[in-house]
Amino acid sequence: MPASLIVIPTYNEQANIVEMIHAVLSLPEQLHVLIIDDNSPDGTAKEVDQLTDKYPGRLFLQTRPGKLGLGTAYISGFKWALQNNYEYIVEMDADFSHKPSDLPRLLKSCQNGADVVIGSRYVKNGNVEDWPFNRIFISKGASLYVRMITGMPVKDTTAGFVCYKRKVLETIDLDKIKFIGYAFQIELKFAAWKCGFSLLEIPITFKDREKGISKMSRGIFKEAVYGVIKMKWKSFGNSYKKRIAHE
Repeated sequence: MPASLIVIPTYNEQANIVEMIHAVLSLPEQLHVLIIDDNSPDGTAKEVDQLTDKYPGRLFLQTRPGKLGLGTAYISGFKWALQNNYEYIVEMDADFSHKPSDLPRLLKSCQNGADVVIGSRYVKNGNVEDWPFNRIFISKGASLYVRMITGMPVKDTTAGFVCYKRKVLETIDLDKIKFIGYAFQIELKFAAWKCGFSLLEIPITFKDREKGISKMSRGIFKEAVYGVIKMKWKSFGNSYKKRIAHE
């Protein structure tokens, strides 16, 4: 199987990261993992660094000077993946809300033809565990709002468990992805869709974190609400595509 990279941004995930790395790298698919840590004060990066000798050539660490945002972390990871010739690139959280055991299904769906495979809470057989009703209502409402504004045929638009084929990230001009919070998840899916790539949702069970603290904030929510409107009224289709010098 062509090399596959799992990109996991971290900020204060010391309670989860060692177990997460072991869970991903113990899968039979022989995956690689890139951790991008934003100078976590709890020592997350140190925990990762201590494992690199255990997984030589499979575990990599990028450290950044401070908390620069989820979107910029993923963009940095995607660029690194392209530079290092990975064919399939997966984004996922460090807190076990995304199950490592679901990674083979995402990868297989990409290998079988889909350009972007989304681990979805809101398709048939998808589920959310340990969230109160009001949080599920807001999350589903946000995805409905995005679909109404953009027309994008995705039921879980804010999902953060996604597999991209290399050609998708090569085609999208990653420097034009502007959102840094959870709106990043919407924008990148929208960019892939506008560039003509196929998006497939497969069901997952999303489980709320048991350890650590959620990074969600009012500012992140506001970015998503108003950012979707901005996306709709800009000419994104061609603006997201990389320009070829001789054209």
